[in-house]
Amino acid sequence: MVRELSVMHGSVPFVSRFRLAPTTEQEAALLGLCCHARFIWNLALEQWSMWRPGRRTASPGYSAQSAQLTEARADNDWLRAGSQTVQQQALRDFSQAVANFYIGTHRRPTWRRAGAHEGFRVVGPQAERVERLSRKWARVLVPKVGWVRFRRTRSLPTAKSYRITRDRSGRWHLAFAAIPEPIPAPGTGAVVGVDRGVVVSAALSTGEILAVPGLRCSERRRLLRLQRRLARAQRGSSRRRRLRVAIAKVKARETDRRTNWAEQTSTDLARRFDVIVVEDLRIAQMTRSGHGTIEEPGRNVAQKAGLNRGILANAWGMLVTRLEQKARGRVERVNPAYTSQTCSQCGVVDGGARESQAAFRCRSCGYIANADVNAACNIAARSTAAGRAVTARRDPMTGSEKREPQLATSA
Repeated sequence: MVRELSVMHGSVPFVSRFRLAPTTEQEAALLGLCCHARFIWNLALEQWSMWRPGRRTASPGYSAQSAQLTEARADNDWLRAGSQTVQQQALRDFSQAVANFYIGTHRRPTWRRAGAHEGFRVVGPQAERVERLSRKWARVLVPKVGWVRFRRTRSLPTAKSYRITRDRSGRWHLAFAAIPEPIPAPGTGAVVGVDRGVVVSAALSTGEILAVPGLRCSERRRLLRLQRRLARAQRGSSRRRRLRVAIAKVKARETDRRTNWAEQTSTDLARRFDVIVVEDLRIAQMTRSGHGTIEEPGRNVAQKAGLNRGILANAWGMLVTRLEQKARGRVERVNPAYTSQTCSQCGVVDGGARESQAAFRCRSCGYIANADVNAACNIAARSTAAGRAVTARRDPMTGSEKREPQLATSA
């Protein structure tokens, strides 16, 4: 699958992305390069998928496929008209994808489809040909395309490769492979707990409640109308194609807002606190489909699907990933068991203390607080740094600092 360009620093990808502004002629040339990269990738995948355990001959590797590419370019004018750098890099990307699959860090490589996986990668000296035009604009030299302008929204990074992609809504992006410097710790010794939820996106042990901005009511109504019109459109028609692009633009707006929220929130937390404590959640397992199989069909499938959408819409994984990238070595994952049922004042575990989604009332000591903030305080208290650092935790009602209680293991 074509993704934004990333450089693996350990297991963490880093990118510096900009919005491309190609002309109509340049856009057609870029789509041609995407087509070549997609064709080479799918051809390599076809060769690899023919191999089965027990066969004497293995599937060709990068060196053999590179030689085959040279022969194919000599025999096909349409392939020779494209950039050899882009086509060879597609083979390198596929070789890396296969290696990642075998070591267990990534899933099996899949087929690339037109309209869904549009992109290519450029490496080497050509990737370093970037020029600043003004305070807001710069340009990059793309093989077989020429100089293409892009919006300069931040300082240009020093990178030896970049990837150009086109999303479903028709927007072009340029992503440089760059490893940014981590955000320095404030040095105050402050520890904060972060509780992630479906109704409340993130609650902090300081009493702050954060929410991911989604689509407005008018945008949701427009999305619903477009989806209904798409259901009535004939497959393969121009009308259906236009509706798909219109729906993609609305959904891209929602995705951009969620990404922007995760970026701003992670940066703010990394700058304010020395240690950030989150629950060690297995999000991939939590958001698996609940349909089950024909022999063992799932139960409450609609409710499970709604919960999955809520988890993904609140950017649980994205927030923690960006925190670990920006505050390297300062993010702790703790056991999430009973954090929402434990009183942060007396440490009593009581499943009935949470009266509703938002209200927590301890039946042992009478402590009343927001349920998500109470859970965030428990998360912060489980940090290994909580005993020797200043805990960023205040009573959301009075604002006074509280001493961290000793958590009890039973009610």
